[in-house]
Amino acid sequence: MTAGAGDGSGRSAPPALPATASPVAVDPPHYHGHRDRLRSRFQEAGADALPDYELLELLLFRSIPQRDVKPLAKALIARFGSFAEVLGAPASRLTEVKGVGEGVALDLKIVEAALRRMAKGAVAKRTVLSSWSSVLDYCRTAMAFAEREQFRILFLDKKNAVIADEVQQTGTVDHTPVYPREVMRRALELSASAVILVHNHPSGDPTPSGADVKMTRELVDIAKPLGIAIHDHVIVGRDGHASFRGLGLI
Repeated sequence: MTAGAGDGSGRSAPPALPATASPVAVDPPHYHGHRDRLRSRFQEAGADALPDYELLELLLFRSIPQRDVKPLAKALIARFGSFAEVLGAPASRLTEVKGVGEGVALDLKIVEAALRRMAKGAVAKRTVLSSWSSVLDYCRTAMAFAEREQFRILFLDKKNAVIADEVQQTGTVDHTPVYPREVMRRALELSASAVILVHNHPSGDPTPSGADVKMTRELVDIAKPLGIAIHDHVIVGRDGHASFRGLGLI
């Protein structure tokens, strides 16, 4: 009897089933181990042990869970220059980088907002002249990487504690119109005893311009008869800061 022809009962034998293939082991993506190692380094050595792109990777892990984000982190640093400048970049520019969608850009801007809130908390209702480094940190966090000039004023009470923090004007990449009498009017409304003037230079160089010096001296002249002190005018940029009082300009 031919194999497979039947079993003697007149019925055909069922066809033989193919052998079941053994399951093939699939290795996890290589970046899974990298993520674990990077998280461990952060926990054990802290943020200072990581270069900018690796710290950025840690943020991107949560925004992009299923992809190797090291190339994207390096591309962002190459495009904007540093970790801080990536966070400070407008969402519209972030999404110009391949791999950054609106969701990723939003996540980065939320982190930036959290850092600003933390820096602001370090100077709120405190005597700013005794915590000057915190004031500078806050101003740099808030303004140093903005693409347009902003003119900010910290209004202080008699104890030199901040009672208001306001952006008075936003201008272009190299100019912000400032109206000294409007600044003083606002100071009187708030019963401020002193102010600290702050603006940014999007070029990165915080060196005061001739126009900066002229405007500041006009403000000092108007404020003095009103009993309002101009404690300082600080210019912040990517490359550092400049203090008018430190430079002997007021």
